[in-house]
Amino acid sequence: MKAMAPGSGCNVKGNISLNTGERIYHVPGQKYYNETRISPQHGERWFCSEAEARRAGWRRSRV
Repeated sequence: MKAMAPGSGCNVKGNISLNTGERIYHVPGQKYYNETRISPQHGERWFCSEAEARRAGWRRSRV
């Protein structure tokens, strides 16, 4: 999957934890959403919905 540019309507951020390697997604309004950066070269990506992120094996951020 291509990295989606912000503004594409796909605003769910799929981030990989540097500490654990866990795949976590963030949605707008969550505590660390604005600080989260997506690095496609490290396997991180944008999703168009929470359902899409869950189907891909990512979990929602707990904070």
